[in-house]
Amino acid sequence: MAYGSVNVDLMTTSDGVSSAGTYGFKNRIINGAMVIDQRNAGTSVTPTGNAYTLDRWRAELSQSSKFSVQQNAGSVTPPTGFTKYLGTTSLSAYSVGSADYFIVKQAIEGNNIADLGWGAAGASTVTLSFKVYSSLTGTFGGCIQNADATRSYPFTYTISSANTWTSISITIAGDTTGTWQTGTSTGIVVYYGLGVGTTYSGTAGSWAGANYVSATGAVSVVGTNGATFYITGVQLEKGSTATSFDYRPYGTELALCQRYYEITYYNGNTTAFESYFLTSTFAKNNWFFAVTKRAKPTVALVNGSWTNQTPTYYPEPTHCHFSNAVGYFYAANTADTIAASASAEL
Repeated sequence: MAYGSVNVDLMTTSDGVSSAGTYGFKNRIINGAMVIDQRNAGTSVTPTGNAYTLDRWRAELSQSSKFSVQQNAGSVTPPTGFTKYLGTTSLSAYSVGSADYFIVKQAIEGNNIADLGWGAAGASTVTLSFKVYSSLTGTFGGCIQNADATRSYPFTYTISSANTWTSISITIAGDTTGTWQTGTSTGIVVYYGLGVGTTYSGTAGSWAGANYVSATGAVSVVGTNGATFYITGVQLEKGSTATSFDYRPYGTELALCQRYYEITYYNGNTTAFESYFLTSTFAKNNWFFAVTKRAKPTVALVNGSWTNQTPTYYPEPTHCHFSNAVGYFYAANTADTIAASASAEL
């Protein structure tokens, strides 16, 4: 190597992986270690419709109340290197129909997958890795899909030992066709099936021009009452090899989540409300977000109540202005203490 030059081929990480592509935003999944749960602060939720659970992870289902989701459900010991996991528990022995689907998914913003070059020649190969634990054994299914559900790559993986953390790695050749968004809308969706009918299941291991969310013949978690499916350490990265999990600082992970969802209290501290103090001449009626949102968010009251007139919300990506018809709250020497949420989810 000549003086003053750098041979990047000689630069490797401690596990022998070339450093090229391993620094920066290696993991395109946000909250893959399941440490952020702004909405529920670790309590169990039973989705009755499509709903976000732990941050960035959404449950979608064709029939209500068939499984619950909780951070560290069942209180099993997480795998080495992790403290949290997303846990699902079947609430009945439901027979999945052909058009049924029960899934947990994460939609990845197009800005965060633009460099993969999907939809054209030279599309990059990616590797999806994760750690999974289930009371069931067999062949499980999932899928990678584009935003308009016209391109899908179903995959399978095997859990051989029940109630044991298993490391999974799946390599997927980049799609050279289809439309893959590269802006602020959805770029890639990662699905994990908990029971999916034939309509939305496809042959594993190849790209298809269809709306699939899992693979044909996969285990149905919701088909067994009390069955569990736990997952953590989810990583989607460029390349054909799964590298070590991309641990980011807690504050960084929280900020990444807050781009899509923010609440005025967190970690169960429901008394830490955003307060709007009211007088006849002054109203503190702006909520400045901790993180600029992906788009103008939907703002909603999640706790507390307005003393007088309910205001109109005027959200922008950086803040939300609360105002009544004349621009002030006329309630001298009183205060409204409320908790609000701002959602710009994909």
